[in-house]
Amino acid sequence: MAHLHEVDRSKNEVIRLERESVIPILKPKLTMTLANLIEHSSDRAEFLKLCKRIEYTIRAWYLLQFEDLMQLYSLFDPVHGAQKLEQQKLSSEEIDVLEQNFLTYLFQVMEKSNFKIVTDDEIDVAHSGQYLLNLPITVDESKLDKTLLKKYFEEHHHDDLPDFSDKYVIFRRGIGIDRTTDYFVMEKVDMLIGRFWAYLLRVTRLEKLLSRRSKRHNKKDPKKDNEINSEADGQDLYVERIRLENMQLSFHNLLGKTLIQEPTFDRIIVVYRRARTKSKEERGIYVKHFKNIPMADMEIVLPEKKNPGLTPMDWVKFLGSAIVGLVAVVSSLEMPSADWWVIIAVLSTVIGYIAKTYFTFQQNMAQYQNLITQSMYDKQLDSGKGTLLHLCDDVIQQEDSVGRYQCVGLKRANDIIGTTTEELVLKAKQGSMTS
Repeated sequence: MAHLHEVDRSKNEVIRLERESVIPILKPKLTMTLANLIEHSSDRAEFLKLCKRIEYTIRAWYLLQFEDLMQLYSLFDPVHGAQKLEQQKLSSEEIDVLEQNFLTYLFQVMEKSNFKIVTDDEIDVAHSGQYLLNLPITVDESKLDKTLLKKYFEEHHHDDLPDFSDKYVIFRRGIGIDRTTDYFVMEKVDMLIGRFWAYLLRVTRLEKLLSRRSKRHNKKDPKKDNEINSEADGQDLYVERIRLENMQLSFHNLLGKTLIQEPTFDRIIVVYRRARTKSKEERGIYVKHFKNIPMADMEIVLPEKKNPGLTPMDWVKFLGSAIVGLVAVVSSLEMPSADWWVIIAVLSTVIGYIAKTYFTFQQNMAQYQNLITQSMYDKQLDSGKGTLLHLCDDVIQQEDSVGRYQCVGLKRANDIIGTTTEELVLKAKQGSMTS
């Protein structure tokens, strides 16, 4: 079942998000809050000792599993793993078994850390809008291995796997909000052109024909959707998506600064392997860790991205403008009394539109390069062994917090701590942004 759904509330674009079973609270704060529930100081001291014992027990419980995970990854580290594999002198079949063992441990740790695999439905909802990235980004699948993950999922069944799961896997956890305020000059021009194009489709009644075709391809079971909505409406979170496409037209909005808002994935981990080459048999497994990635800009974490270029629509704009301009000029010259001012006006309009399309592409390219740089330095938390250490620590923190939480009366603890889901984080972020 999809965890992200686009819904419409009071004509605002809102995304419904499923709550996650994670405790987003610092362990010291949780410990002291629970300790303050205990009246007697002697009992409070005993409780703090018990918390330490719980932490040590959990660390010892997972220590062996984490050691196995780290030792296995040392064989498949993209930097030094190849040398260690050569030293071990293992056969190809033995290496295949070790690869699958590593993935088994990794996916177990992911599940314990409350990471979930991104599904096709979630990606469709995330990509249904645009945020800062306005270029079509695709993956060069020829550079990615297609056997490692495919073999794992054949032996370990998972529901709602995305179409690209045989090449790479994207894990996500937590929800946040990202806001940006700017003039967005070129984006507003594109928005006006898009609305004018939609108006022409409505006038020519082509919109109905296109909408009928899309309905045929996207036909869903309303009964099933109603059951999902009735069950989840009372428990899910709702985050508003503020986009330029939904902006009200006014001189103030068009000429002034505009605020846009997009929900984010708080943490994203990407797992993949590069394809083999004729000169090298690739065994390295890449594990990359990102933070605060806007849903609509999720393409920036994709592996082995192709360099973006002009889209087919851009080429259609170029050729269409050139043909229209050429026809207008030729028809004007064939007239007995050719008006050179009309010809100059037509050529200026055509050239200006072509220049606008080209410079929009250049601006989008610059924005893309900026986002890629930002994802490398600001949004990428770690990779490889560092990511695995993060995951191991997350498992211990979550298990330890749950253990301490269960040591005290749950009802009394809930009354003091309040909501311990990502709703608490969203409310805190929204409050800090508005203040």
